Amino acid sequence: MKLNVIDNTEKPTKSKTSPEEVIISKIRELIVSKQLEPGDRLPAERDLAKRFGVSRNQLRQAIQRLEFYGLVKKYPQSGTRVSNIGVTALNGMMSDILQLQNPDFKSLVETRIILETNAVRIAATRRTENQIYQIQKAHEAYSEKAVKGLDAIEEDLMFHLKLAEASNNTVINSLMLIITPEIITHFVKNKVCNKEENYLLIKEHQDIVDAVKEKDVEKAVANLNNHFKELHRYCNE
Repeated sequence: MKLNVIDNTEKPTKSKTSPEEVIISKIRELIVSKQLEPGDRLPAERDLAKRFGVSRNQLRQAIQRLEFYGLVKKYPQSGTRVSNIGVTALNGMMSDILQLQNPDFKSLVETRIILETNAVRIAATRRTENQIYQIQKAHEAYSEKAVKGLDAIEEDLMFHLKLAEASNNTVINSLMLIITPEIITHFVKNKVCNKEENYLLIKEHQDIVDAVKEKDVEKAVANLNNHFKELHRYCNE
């Protein structure tokens, strides 16, 4: 497939555009111009990096960001493909991602609290046994790293996304995919937990899992609010 990239990225007036933003903008151009369509496989990493004039590592980071938000998806033995959600939706969501580089962060946090509280409330009544298994596995993956003091941002993210999935509400799940990565990355990177705090967070995760498993709605919400006490403090500052 021949791809012609038109570099008409607007130059920012206040801050320099990051390579990641440039790459996302160019991928969006390819989708809008229908050079890439929903379901299409992205060109090889080496070829795309050369075409965009960026390093393969920069390209990888941008694609990982798009994958976090569900706009592209990696398939074993098949490469990375554009999600099959329609050109208009893809364009709009990519615009939102670019605007979220400098978000009203407090509003994002408040929205995350509202979304996940409702996700857990619904999950406590709708979750399947397989979903409980997936949540528990995500929690164990997080715990394994947290007890060793290792970076567990991705595992923490997956735990909360698995909780949202268990609501079986596709809208809540999609919105969580958009806003949660930014928030978790921000708080984990700007907070150094000691061993005792890590064990406390692990217990809070398990308390949420247990309540959802027991289908105890009130307990599940209460345990999540306890886990979110730092987020609540941040919003009330």
